[in-house]
Amino acid sequence: MAAEQVRHRAKRRGRADSRRSRQDRRRRGRIRVLAAVLVPAALIGVAVIAAPRWAGGDDVSAAAAAPESPEPRQDASPAGSSPPPAAKPRATASASASPSATARPPRIPASGPGTFTVARAGASSGGRNAYRVEVEDGSGVDPDAAAAQIAGFLTAPRGWAHGGAHSFHQVSAGPAGLVIRIATAATTDRICGAQGLHTRGEVNCRVGETVMVNLKRWQTGSPEFAGPLADYRALIINHEVGHWLGHGHETCPGKGRTAPAMMQQIYGLKGCVSNAWPYDAKGRYLGGPSVP
Repeated sequence: MAAEQVRHRAKRRGRADSRRSRQDRRRRGRIRVLAAVLVPAALIGVAVIAAPRWAGGDDVSAAAAAPESPEPRQDASPAGSSPPPAAKPRATASASASPSATARPPRIPASGPGTFTVARAGASSGGRNAYRVEVEDGSGVDPDAAAAQIAGFLTAPRGWAHGGAHSFHQVSAGPAGLVIRIATAATTDRICGAQGLHTRGEVNCRVGETVMVNLKRWQTGSPEFAGPLADYRALIINHEVGHWLGHGHETCPGKGRTAPAMMQQIYGLKGCVSNAWPYDAKGRYLGGPSVP
């Protein structure tokens, strides 16, 4: 009897050991399955976190290293002068203050053939000072349209014609004491540079009887001038024709006051307010201290 009980206990222990063995094998199998799933997922997560962000324009190193563009000047500087300072970003302004705010800027060629088309006469007449308007071929500017706008500047009550002190008439042939040329940056640089004036592809100059208007300034205005493009074009003409009439540079007369037309406003306003005209609405000359 005792031997039979021993055999029964041995069988029960064997069955229990077999169950534990099967349970152990099942647990080890589940662990292996979980490891096969979780370990690759963890590795993928690490790779995602550690990977550099190349797509979508997130690489900012190129933008950070880009050089600043030079600050243009109102008109040419003599040979040997220091280059203009770095450009400042355009301040936020209303749509009327920025020529590019409401329309895509026109394509501006950097160079041209150096030949010019003369605008047809008729935009202005009867004045004492004969002038001619010429536009470089391939610039994209219509000579007659430009001449009509220039005539409006020269004959405006707030312009140099104020009070009858000066008068102008446009010609297309024959002698002209004043020639206004709109030209690409390369042609402007070449003609101005021949007289020792460095326009650096950016600005205007006057050489004798010729006013050279840089196409870039005519089409885009100035980052310093808070006003419509038409007003900045008026400033170009009034400033350079003012030189032709014998006026030198002037500077800001005081903070909050109106900048003179003979001020190099593209250098900075020095506390003054942008202005395109030599005279105010009451006929007072808008001047400032002379610049040596």
